[in-house]
Amino acid sequence: MVGSRSWIGGLFHRTTTKRDDKFIDYPLSPIEEERLQRLQERLQVPYDETRPDHQESLRALWHCSFPNVSLEGLISDQWKDMGWQGPNPSTDFRGCGFISLENLLFFARKYPESFHKLLLKKDGKRATWEYPFAVAGINISFMLIQMLDLCSEKPRCLPGMNFVKLLGENEEAFDVLYCIAFEMMDAQWLAMHASYMDFNDVLQATRMQLERELSLEDINKIQDLPAYNLL
Repeated sequence: MVGSRSWIGGLFHRTTTKRDDKFIDYPLSPIEEERLQRLQERLQVPYDETRPDHQESLRALWHCSFPNVSLEGLISDQWKDMGWQGPNPSTDFRGCGFISLENLLFFARKYPESFHKLLLKKDGKRATWEYPFAVAGINISFMLIQMLDLCSEKPRCLPGMNFVKLLGENEEAFDVLYCIAFEMMDAQWLAMHASYMDFNDVLQATRMQLERELSLEDINKIQDLPAYNLL
């Protein structure tokens, strides 16, 4: 069930990054610096419904989600079946930009079984008022950007600093972490027997768990995260 358009904006700014007050600058390897810069450049790209490549990505997301259902148009009530708040997904992307579409499309292509399990709410006892899948995905993208302090020149929090190491090892680390976070969020949702109005609490619990895992000492690659096994 999808609620009012304020459902996105009401969640985006409720948490802040806890920066290390005793922060000491740290060096980045050339590959870490290059990949962090490329990721930060991705964060600056707004979704533009007039760009053919953005339109094509949106169509690709529909095809990956519902391969046997023809899409009537980029503005259609069909999009509500994926958990958008209205017939035009571009209005929801304004909250986080093109990267939130890239994250969803990466999830659908890289881990299609996990993607469809969450999209169709296949696991566990589901609530009468479920979280809207696509809008939840945008909130997860935004949560990760905040949590990792990616809008700073360099992350100044321990999870963010450790994440940069993972990015140096795998340029897809952010996109894979997004998929892990989505799986974690759904597991938290079921464990908390949550319903529609509980989403912010579920997202906060997911963030706290991710911060703990990204603060572990023996995490050298994305596959070392305990929650990676959820994929």
